[in-house]
Amino acid sequence: MTTPPPDAKDLIYRSPMGLIGGVLLLGIALWLGIDALASGHGRTPWLALAGLILVVPVVAAFTLRPAVFAGQDRLRVRNPFRVVVLPWGEIASLRSGFSNEVVTKSGAKFQLWAVPVSLRARKKASRREARAAAEAAGAQRGRSGGLGFGGGLGGFGGGMGAGSAMRGGAVPGGSTRAESDQIMADLRELLENREQAESAQGEVTVRWAYEVIAPAVAGAVLLAILLATG
Repeated sequence: MTTPPPDAKDLIYRSPMGLIGGVLLLGIALWLGIDALASGHGRTPWLALAGLILVVPVVAAFTLRPAVFAGQDRLRVRNPFRVVVLPWGEIASLRSGFSNEVVTKSGAKFQLWAVPVSLRARKKASRREARAAAEAAGAQRGRSGGLGFGGGLGGFGGGMGAGSAMRGGAVPGGSTRAESDQIMADLRELLENREQAESAQGEVTVRWAYEVIAPAVAGAVLLAILLATG
């Protein structure tokens, strides 16, 4: 990864599976909710309405909303209920474990919801890396191996060894890391390149996403009242 030029747009990272899952869940919720509103009787339409007001923003918050915006001067993390803006100069580290996190110099930790960790993807990447290492080792042995059909044949034997290495030992190009680990590596490189820049200094800011919280709370209160008075 190379550092983007000063006028470049932010790099945006999102979870493709989260987006797909969110669209499917919202489609199902809207289908069931609208059907209940249109054909339900008694208190059913009201319960369906309260459920939609609660479910739609919560599902969108955890699936469609999360994103990470990496710019020249700061990292903006949009999580389900908060937006965190972190100048590169205030970031101490970007950690990967069972989740991906950004840690500030003051010790605060913020999870990157848009870059989820997949242990399955890590295992597949490890197998690819081991396979590539084995192929590279085989190619090296082929280039420096024996004389093939008899030592006295010299060039003929060497040619056979080299040909075998080229057919079976080429290491495929590209990274063998899991996608989320590659994203974290790119963010660490950007942090290393920009943390000392004058324009990348400042304070960490955290804003609550009231546009998500307010309708979800309203839907929960309405649903609780309907259930309590039923």
